[in-house]
Amino acid sequence: MKQGMGRTGLPDGQEARALPPTDFESLKTEIVGNTVKLPKRLKQAAIYALDHPDEVAFGTAASIAQAAEVQPSTLVRLAHQFGYEGFSHFQTIFKERLRVRTPSYEERLARLEKSGDAAPEAALLHGFFGAAQASIQRLESAIREDDFKRAIEVLGQAETIYLIAKRRSYSLTAHLAYAFSKLGIRHQMVASTIGVDMETVQFAGAGDAALAISFSPYAAESLDHARALHAQGVPLVSITDSAFSPLASISTLWFEVAEADFAGFRSLSASMALTMALSVGIAEYRRGQ
Repeated sequence: MKQGMGRTGLPDGQEARALPPTDFESLKTEIVGNTVKLPKRLKQAAIYALDHPDEVAFGTAASIAQAAEVQPSTLVRLAHQFGYEGFSHFQTIFKERLRVRTPSYEERLARLEKSGDAAPEAALLHGFFGAAQASIQRLESAIREDDFKRAIEVLGQAETIYLIAKRRSYSLTAHLAYAFSKLGIRHQMVASTIGVDMETVQFAGAGDAALAISFSPYAAESLDHARALHAQGVPLVSITDSAFSPLASISTLWFEVAEADFAGFRSLSASMALTMALSVGIAEYRRGQ
């Protein structure tokens, strides 16, 4: 009798796979349908992931493992079991689920109108407060102090700091420009009204540095400017929302910030707190030098 063959062409029971599930629903189907036989601890982690997809999307391996009552290494083994390169790769499926389900602004407003809350204004106010608090607490627990210190050094040593952000992220660099001006930090916003942003970027040299901010869907102009700076050998610190962000691979150092939402609307609470901490940290670093 011939041994059964798995979908990878290898005998049943071997772990090699063709491709991992490419979306949350496909992964859910495999887990619920027992397509892959999981040991007890892996199944426990998988069930937690399906029951708490938002927590998996935004949490760290340590926080998720603690909530699921497993070891962080169990999450890595679970990811490998389904063919992912590692836990971060596995986690992107949950983050993509949130992006795909993000409704339009009209849908978000309609959702609020149909909520039927007896005090909709109060619910709206406290809903946004809650989302802001959740974003800040999540970032505070996930950020590494050594990375923050290194970012201050990279930016603090620069002759000029180039600030790059478009669309939703623009307000962050606008506030940074204000703070830098008050703190005496030389900077250049890459936000020309006459369309010469790329020419502005070309003035940057190895003695300068840049801070780029972009979240999905990533602004094409911001990515072009960041890539140009990277090609010129300019150190780049980035704030973005995923390890698979186009900014992550070209940055000297990057921070992952996943803002919580309320009714589909996201503020920039955690991002603003981080950028303000950076601006004051850079000023203190320069004064110390």
